[in-house]
Amino acid sequence: MGEGINGDGRLAAAPYDHWVLLSPAGGSPRPSARYKHAAEVIQDKLYVVGGSRNGRSLSDVQVFDFRTFTWLALNPTRDSNRLNHETNATGGSFPALAGHSLVKWKNNPVVVAGNTRSTSSSNKVSVWLIDVETNSWSAVDTYGKVPTARGGQSVSLFGCRLLMFGGEDNKRRLLNDLHILDLETMMWEEVKTAKGGPAPRYDHSAAVYADQYLLIFGGSSHSTCFNDLYLLDLQTMEWSQPDTQGAHIAPRSGHAGTMIDENWYIVGGGDNASGSTDTIVMDASKFVWSVVTSVSARDPLACEGLTLCSTTVDGDKFLISFGGYNGKYSNEIFVLKLKARNLVQPRLLQSPAAAAAAASVTAAYAVITATDEKTRDIVATDDFDIKKARPASSSKKFVAEIDAVNGEKDKLESRLAEVRDENSKLKDKLDLANLSYSELAKELESVQNQLAAEGSRCQKLESQIAAARKRLESAGSLENELEVLRRQMSQVGQTMATTQRQKSGGVWNWVAGSAEASDDE
Repeated sequence: MGEGINGDGRLAAAPYDHWVLLSPAGGSPRPSARYKHAAEVIQDKLYVVGGSRNGRSLSDVQVFDFRTFTWLALNPTRDSNRLNHETNATGGSFPALAGHSLVKWKNNPVVVAGNTRSTSSSNKVSVWLIDVETNSWSAVDTYGKVPTARGGQSVSLFGCRLLMFGGEDNKRRLLNDLHILDLETMMWEEVKTAKGGPAPRYDHSAAVYADQYLLIFGGSSHSTCFNDLYLLDLQTMEWSQPDTQGAHIAPRSGHAGTMIDENWYIVGGGDNASGSTDTIVMDASKFVWSVVTSVSARDPLACEGLTLCSTTVDGDKFLISFGGYNGKYSNEIFVLKLKARNLVQPRLLQSPAAAAAAASVTAAYAVITATDEKTRDIVATDDFDIKKARPASSSKKFVAEIDAVNGEKDKLESRLAEVRDENSKLKDKLDLANLSYSELAKELESVQNQLAAEGSRCQKLESQIAAARKRLESAGSLENELEVLRRQMSQVGQTMATTQRQKSGGVWNWVAGSAEASDDE
């Protein structure tokens, strides 16, 4: 990880493309460690709202000032001029939340959705506004088709509208619905999209690119994590799965991302077995993945439930990460100073049809900038020269070359479709195997529990049998003693009877002898 930056240092001293720890100024209290919080940089300050720790949701609002390198607990008060049922339900303090989202709107944090233990009976998504000027908060009344309450969703700012996708509702049902909230009117709208979109998921990441496209990456269901990428054209409301180039990206959930110009940076996450150690970036104009830097497996950044923001200091752009959980809760701030990236064309085109027509040109630029070795091998094998994608002096020659490239593209797409079909079949088999394994595991656990209960019962019976045997042995000895006593009693009885007879005869003889003596006199 390298050395950190202390409160007396400057962000400008940080190395490029390398995470460093940012330590607060001496004496500045740190907030509680947490994950599944929300955060955003507003006017040189990092606002951290809520989160979860040891199964308990937090209700605090913490602020880190990049000018003074100090933490401050905001403690906003309830805005008495904007009361509704949500406000009354939570009293004067900000509600305890986890798995929520936060966006910056007119230099104020807007908090959306999340898991809350509010006593309100509403099962709809809630929206809260924090006014940083007055240090107050309020629950905002929204209208229209208000979505079902949820956590683990993604919320992206698109002009004056919020795009909310997916998540997990209070009954643990996974969602893949899309809702739009107009922040000017506070009106919700459910959007029906065309074609197949992402599978239901939560703890994914999302970003808006070129004010026209919504990108969805990764996340998880209840059994698996994803590394798929989906694109929604916000004009036609059609989903597509663009082909990506560059580095192979492992499945992950609970990661965080932020879009800077054409580059979508993503950090953290995990796959239910280990944390993701790579900080990755996708050039959204070419769909090329690359790795910015990596950390160790036990690093605080290789975690789930962290947040990622960006800010500009003295002309340099920085990634700002806070919190997370990797077996231990974190309350550290890490910063990464970004190198300038190549922003050359081609950009995404304005329609899927036009994008498909020029896909070969995009691929040519993509493979040249990709860092993945497989991509380099493909380029070397096919001997694809990027100059062929540029216009020649003759339009006919250019059209012929484009046709040849398109023909090659069609072949590759056909092969790719076959591979995807095979992958789909294998995935179905794997899902079935996982289901069977899960059922067998449950059955095995039940049998093991029964065997444990029977074993305990057998031990109790053996103890009872051993005690009974001891009692039987004691009973046999008592019977022998009783028989001896009976014999002794019998002998004593006989002796007493004989003695009584003898005593009885002697008395009568004495009486008779006395009588005779009297007569003789």
